[in-house]
Amino acid sequence: MTTEVEFEFCDFNNPDHLVRLAELIEHYMADPMGGSLKPLTKIQQLHMVDGLNNHPKSFILFLIYKNDVAGLATCFENFSTFQSKPYINLHDIIVDSKYRGKGFGKMLMEEVIRIAEERKCCKVTLEVREDNYIAQTMYIDLGFADSKPKMYFWTKNLN
Repeated sequence: MTTEVEFEFCDFNNPDHLVRLAELIEHYMADPMGGSLKPLTKIQQLHMVDGLNNHPKSFILFLIYKNDVAGLATCFENFSTFQSKPYINLHDIIVDSKYRGKGFGKMLMEEVIRIAEERKCCKVTLEVREDNYIAQTMYIDLGFADSKPKMYFWTKNLN
């Protein structure tokens, strides 16, 4: 199966890529792990795509399976002042439900880690829901763990 899998960066000039990006983000938003949220409006989709395209240190990595975008990782490169090196923060990892159970999430993560190593990053960071045991198991298998001392990810939502 791995010979049928390829990775490709999102090309923001490719309409097919933009459609699939929006579809997968909405797919994730509608999922219980994404909060069972309502889909983005067309204007919100345009703002999202424009924001990602114009962010100086973002990239979207697609996992292509049999010529279909089966999943994606949304990543942002940041900088660690303590280690004086860049790092990658994984914001979204999405596998279309029709392709789940094939190990594609792990393949995406491994490719993000490979990219981080290639870019000489000091780490890859992410956040995972407390009740998302499937993702937690995958992350642990890939060497992710709570930081020491344990850190919290807190949010103050602004309207």
